[in-house]
Amino acid sequence: MIRFQAVSKSYPATGQEALTHIDLHLAAGEMAFLTGHSGAGKSTLLKLIGRLDTPTRGQLWVNGRNLNKLPNRQIPYHRRQVGMIFQDHRLLPHRTVYSNVSLPLVVAGVRHQDIRRRVYAVLNKVGLARKANSYPVSLSGGEQQRVGIARALVSKPPIVLADEPTGNLDPELSRDIMSLFVEFNTVGVTLLIATHDVNLIRTMDKRIIHLQQGRVQPTPGRNASSTNYQTSFAEDLARH
Repeated sequence: MIRFQAVSKSYPATGQEALTHIDLHLAAGEMAFLTGHSGAGKSTLLKLIGRLDTPTRGQLWVNGRNLNKLPNRQIPYHRRQVGMIFQDHRLLPHRTVYSNVSLPLVVAGVRHQDIRRRVYAVLNKVGLARKANSYPVSLSGGEQQRVGIARALVSKPPIVLADEPTGNLDPELSRDIMSLFVEFNTVGVTLLIATHDVNLIRTMDKRIIHLQQGRVQPTPGRNASSTNYQTSFAEDLARH
C-alpha cells in the first residue's frame, strides 16, 4: 500500500535534511503510529505520502503508484484517495463547519442528499453535529481539530494520514478519537498517525515507527514483536 525505498528529503535553501534513507512499508489495512521529537521528520514523511511534497532521492509508492512519476493531472485524484488531518486544521474561515466537512464530497461530485447524510454521520462521530452551522472562529482549538478529522474521514478514503490529531484534545476525547480511527481501520482503512502521545498509544497493540533526526529507528521490546504480527495481519486482510 505505502512503500518508501531509500527516500531522502532535503531543503537546500536551509541546508536541512528532513528525512534520510527511509525504507518503510505499510501494508493495506495496517494502522501504525509515527513517533519522534519535534523536527524528527514526521510531518515531512506524511506530506510525501499525500504528494504535498516530493522526495529529493529514492522512490515512493502509494497504492501501486510511483509518486515520483505521477503526472500533475493525476495529483488531485491521488489526494482524494488520501484523507489528511493537519496539525494546524486548515479550515476555511468563511465557511461553516458543515461546508468545511462537505467540501471533499462537493469536489468529488457526490449527490446533495448523500452529502448531507454523510456529513452529519461523521459530525455525530466526532461529537459536533450541533455545531454544523457554526464558523471556525467560534470553535475551540479542540473543536477545530475534530472538524479537520471529520473532513478527512467523510469521503471514506482508503488511506488516512493524521499529524498530531489529538494534540489539542483532552485525554477522554483523545481516546474517543483513537477509537474512531480503530473503527475505520477494522473496515480496511490504512492509517498512519503521527503523535507525541506515547502514553495513549502504549495502550494500543499497534505498530510504532520511531523517527530520530530523519531516520527510522528500531523499536525494541513488545512493539518489535507486535510489528510482525500487525504486518502479517494486514497482509492477510489485503489478500481477502
